[in-house]
Amino acid sequence: MSMYNDYIKEIEERKGQGLHPKPIDSAELLSEIIEQIKATDHEHREDSLKFFIYNTLPGTTPAAGAKARFLKEIILGESVVEEITPEFAFELLSHMKGGPSIEVLLDLALGEDEAIARDAAEVLKTQVFLYDADYDRLKTAFENGNAIAKELLESYAKAEFFTNLPEVQEEIKVVTFIAGEGDISTDLLSPGADAHSRSDRELHGQCIFEHNKEKQAELKALKEQHPDKRVMLIAEKGTMGVGSSRMSGVNNVALWTGIQASPYVPFINIAPIIAGTNGISPIFLTTVGVTGGIGIDLKNWVKKTDADGNVVVDENGEPVLEEAYSVATGTVLTINTKKKKLYNGDQELIDISASLTPQKLEFIKAGGSYAVVFGKKLQTFAASTLGIEAPVVFAPSKEVSHEDQGLTAVEKIFNKNAVGTTPGKTLHAGSDVRVEVNIVGSQDTTGLMTAQELESMAATVISPIVDAGYQSGCHTASVWDKKAQANIPKLMKFMNDFGMITGRDPKGVYPAMTDVIHKVLNDITVDDWDIIIGGDSHTRMSKGVAFGADSGTVALALATGEASMPIPESVKVTFKGEMKPYMDFRDVVHATQQQMLKQFSGENVFQGRVIEVHIGTLTADQAFTFTDWTAEMKAKASICISEDETLIQSLEIAKGRIQIMIDKGMDNEQQVLQGLIDKANKRIAEIKSGDKPALTPDASAKYFAEVVVDLDVVGEPMIADPDVNNEDVSKRYTHDTIRPLSYYGGKKKVDLGFVGSCMVHKGDMKILAQMLKNIEAQHGKVEFKAPLVVAPPTYNIVDELKAEGDWEVLQKYSGFEFDDNAPKAAARTKYENMLYLERPGCNLCMGNQEKAEPGDTVMATSTRLFQGRVVKDSDEKKGESLLSSTPVVVLSTILGRTPTMEEYEAAVQGIDLTKFAPSKRKLVA
Repeated sequence: MSMYNDYIKEIEERKGQGLHPKPIDSAELLSEIIEQIKATDHEHREDSLKFFIYNTLPGTTPAAGAKARFLKEIILGESVVEEITPEFAFELLSHMKGGPSIEVLLDLALGEDEAIARDAAEVLKTQVFLYDADYDRLKTAFENGNAIAKELLESYAKAEFFTNLPEVQEEIKVVTFIAGEGDISTDLLSPGADAHSRSDRELHGQCIFEHNKEKQAELKALKEQHPDKRVMLIAEKGTMGVGSSRMSGVNNVALWTGIQASPYVPFINIAPIIAGTNGISPIFLTTVGVTGGIGIDLKNWVKKTDADGNVVVDENGEPVLEEAYSVATGTVLTINTKKKKLYNGDQELIDISASLTPQKLEFIKAGGSYAVVFGKKLQTFAASTLGIEAPVVFAPSKEVSHEDQGLTAVEKIFNKNAVGTTPGKTLHAGSDVRVEVNIVGSQDTTGLMTAQELESMAATVISPIVDAGYQSGCHTASVWDKKAQANIPKLMKFMNDFGMITGRDPKGVYPAMTDVIHKVLNDITVDDWDIIIGGDSHTRMSKGVAFGADSGTVALALATGEASMPIPESVKVTFKGEMKPYMDFRDVVHATQQQMLKQFSGENVFQGRVIEVHIGTLTADQAFTFTDWTAEMKAKASICISEDETLIQSLEIAKGRIQIMIDKGMDNEQQVLQGLIDKANKRIAEIKSGDKPALTPDASAKYFAEVVVDLDVVGEPMIADPDVNNEDVSKRYTHDTIRPLSYYGGKKKVDLGFVGSCMVHKGDMKILAQMLKNIEAQHGKVEFKAPLVVAPPTYNIVDELKAEGDWEVLQKYSGFEFDDNAPKAAARTKYENMLYLERPGCNLCMGNQEKAEPGDTVMATSTRLFQGRVVKDSDEKKGESLLSSTPVVVLSTILGRTPTMEEYEAAVQGIDLTKFAPSKRKLVA
């Protein structure tokens, strides 16, 4: 059977799902379609034309290559297609965004037919996705006296590809749609359980609002009532897009409410308009910019004040909010991009200048941030080749510099890695900076989209600037089902060919690793001055500064080795006092959030800023527990300030882990991993010699706020509670409700426990083993009254536990142990009261493969407590995921309920919990 017939069969199957034909990326299929177009009497010719014109993916997909070559034949007259004139062929090439289309256009523009060359040049003047090979062709032709090459370079130097675009519309009419009340997780827009379909944009679009068909129908009806307006999706009384960058979430919103990017490319929409009472989560806002969208901080609910200006609080001490203006569903508003204001009719509601900065307006004009990034690079190249100074076309980067003011840690890192800034100028927070990126990570549920983004921007190899790129397999580790089997090997091959280190080897030399990406990135970051970009919100390293990003920003970092963003403000966190002997460092992490909120009267000063935590004495493995949680603190990033000796110890651990990767055969021809070991050795030598001590801020650095965490008042294990029954819906499912263990009185039923995810390290696994031995010694046996699911973060940890005897202890008490030779092919739906030793990876924390049973109360070490993430609601009860330390989780499953303080202290007696002592040194330069 032909590929075309298979495609037709697939189309019929998709019709049953209410879907259109899937966009074509296969060169073999498109080649068959092209042959049917050439055969004028072919029975499928009409459909083949439609597929060729309207349903072929652009960029560097194999299909794009076949399409570009056929269009070239038509332009040269080698093939004649009545429906595709040479003029139309050029138009189609103009929408293909780089790769094979640029190669064809350059062939034609630099060819011998003058008329064709001029037509090709006119199209090329609109293109920005050119790479080094394209630059070389233009430069060589120019140096050889080619007039068209000179004309193209002159156009690029003037940035006509940007200046000739239509200006941003002065007034944008919008109609509001309340997506939900309170913080809205990106899971609502793109549920984790649907991660497998993210690269199939139309199919994935069906999952918006967690498949709530009524809500989807309401949105559709609103659009039909207001065909002349754009829909603004709103988080009422909350922040939009918390939890992750989730490009698929933005894609879904754009698919339902945005603008089609090209008439010849299906299901790729841009420019969504998203808002929240408390704005947009920082990493999600970056993703909105990728598509040329607008994100607005509405501030439509404000704290009520009395006649004396004091904040009015309720019986719980919480500030009372009052509505400043209504954004109820169906409200018609106007965004004025010139005045940078939001209006209801003639009434000015709020200044939205932060949403419409000069840089963001450029993204809107260009249809997304990629076009601006590549455009600036193209203009610089053209001006340099012509030997002229590039005219100022783009908005100059904002450069903020304060004389006699020192630098925070993040300001130091950005100044060191900045490119294109005013020479000799020291930059402070608020400056817009383009920086070189050292480490890039891609995870497996967003990786398929990252691969698509790389294809769409015509990138074929990782930038030589990047020290290392890693593609993980952790988010699909728990169940090796048909979806994973179809998607993951394909992804791993693409990324391996691209030049990344991959968890799974397409050549089969080493066994598949499903290590949690954040843990691997933490190991392969070997310099405290590094910048890391990763396709997950928990890209929060305890060395260097790391930013979670959408799949597109990851692709851009991989392709160019750069990222652009403002230097964030910082909040300094220091510690005083002493940890109680029965406390775990996870309790310090939760206490930090609790004490910060108390110190600042409920205002989250961490949101959108860098947390500079003066951790001092904890190695990177343990300190990662803090930096990882900063995603839940809504921080943009975090930086650990370490003592010299601690940093050296962390780098030695990292070297050992990287060497294991090399020994397993994971290094590539470029010896990327060996290069990291060499870099670590160099950094250790710098620290030991005193030439470049561990990174510290300046004593005169300025912070947005400073938080001092008092360890003396942390007297009980601390639990982050989703507070699912809070009368105020906006207070549910935040990470700000931190409660002491005694709040539950030893009576709250626990249905399932989970020890795993990126929040645990090797020490947590050893704590688990020690607790099981303790309990057996105290009671004669270990009996679970609730299931306990354990997922170690990495295979290295499993190997180390085996060598040290702890894994044998876990095996003794387990009723299930993972087997890589026969991984689970189906998600578990029922749990027995026993210990499950699961494959290393994200497991329940991700919620895309396995979940707790609906309505369960889960006690977990993980990071997410959003509704439906770890556990769905049942008809009778709301599912809830409480987050705590490893010993609390373990004891809760033994008892089947939350323990009392007496039970807890007895259970951890003599156990080596993760301890922390504040540094006795002032960690400043």
